[in-house]
Amino acid sequence: MPPPTSPEHPRVTEVARLLRAAGAAGEVHHLPDSARTAATAAAQLGVPVGAIANSLVFDVDGNPLLVLTSGAHRVDETLVATLLGVPRISRATPEFVRRHTGQAIGGVAPIGHPEPIGTLVDVELARYDRVWAAGGHPHTVFPTTYDELLRLTGGTAAEVGTGPTATTANPAATHSTAPAALP
Repeated sequence: MPPPTSPEHPRVTEVARLLRAAGAAGEVHHLPDSARTAATAAAQLGVPVGAIANSLVFDVDGNPLLVLTSGAHRVDETLVATLLGVPRISRATPEFVRRHTGQAIGGVAPIGHPEPIGTLVDVELARYDRVWAAGGHPHTVFPTTYDELLRLTGGTAAEVGTGPTATTANPAATHSTAPAALP
């Protein structure tokens, strides 16, 4: 089996293929160390932690919900549950994440899942001209934009939490905050 960070790793290969097929501008980059957190990814890339698109999977009554949130933002589970009109959401277990995404926590890409997953994309990410998302493995990331993330995922722009905000690279960006339809 190829090393987990090689381009031949099946998850990374699939994410790279899907990015090319979608006409995405960025390519998958391999990091020297694991980037299981936004802070470690940001440090390796030399970018603000807010420019990292954390992929967080939640369990919504047995259905997965992917929330792509700024690394400088914390997801407010009560707020997201209210947006979705459900009583509650909860952080998914590692087994739930792998079953629904085909990927391990720390490397969950916004694309390349076995079945479509309802996705919310944090409006905080619109503050950055370039954001970085996981590439299907904890050692891989790819550059993208907020608008491209919305397009690639079919996601819905949403205010998903609170936390420190950074100086804006694109302060005029505005997007709908309507909740995503869940499968």
